[in-house]
Amino acid sequence: MQAMRDNSRSEQAVGFLLGLIDEESAGRVRARVGLPAAEAPEASVRRLQRTWHWGHFLPASVALWILENDSPALNSVLFRHLEPQPGLRRAVVRGLPFGPGRTDPVRVDTVLLNQEPEVPPSYGQLGLVGCLRAVTTMNEGRAASSMVLTRADWATVGEADRERPLPGYARWSLSIRPDCPPEVRAGFGSHAKFTHRLRQAGILESPAEFALSYDPAVQVLETLGMGRALFHQRAREAEEALRPLVEEHLGEREEAWAVLAQLMETFHGSTRELVMTAGAIA
Repeated sequence: MQAMRDNSRSEQAVGFLLGLIDEESAGRVRARVGLPAAEAPEASVRRLQRTWHWGHFLPASVALWILENDSPALNSVLFRHLEPQPGLRRAVVRGLPFGPGRTDPVRVDTVLLNQEPEVPPSYGQLGLVGCLRAVTTMNEGRAASSMVLTRADWATVGEADRERPLPGYARWSLSIRPDCPPEVRAGFGSHAKFTHRLRQAGILESPAEFALSYDPAVQVLETLGMGRALFHQRAREAEEALRPLVEEHLGEREEAWAVLAQLMETFHGSTRELVMTAGAIA
């Protein structure tokens, strides 16, 4: 019996898009292009356990989508990808839920129990808002912002900023938290430079934005392929955004899919650009 293997990232990426057309057509394309069958869900967890190509970290919002499962097992696998997000790490170690509407604490894997980030000394001395107002560096901002953990905390922070703007490093550290409520983030800034920095930090407005506009396409689609197992509802939103594009430019045209598969690994643009290019070449 042939040993099972995980699909390459290109195979995973093409396979995600093939899931948007009917099974019979997808089967013909797989035969034409020489693609293996779709991966089993457990392969997604193995992908998460490996170091990725996103500068070794997941985009911040994608990490949040996985946390919304409130799964102790997934949280323990995801934890090492959360190094740029000490606030998320603190919430995971404290068993705080992320799923919409959930309030019950999440069981914490024993391997994480002693891994909570250090509490900044100024927090004990000055409280939450005072700690944020004392920030003078980015590192201090990250540490202070990591103490914002609940909806009530976010409301307090938003109100404090409206009363008197928080220091720039504090605002920036809060804004790149993927769990920062949109109405609070909107108060921190909206100019082009601010929006660009959010994008660099992996803060996504929606799965549709990620699916259509982020690059390179192979990494986006590999991530969404994992999403069918790791953030199902969000992945479905991405699928709905991509389906009309795939139907228009690829459809059942095996030659177009073959071109797509050839371009996938080296194409630097977005998925929208990749699909349109493959369709035009074919």
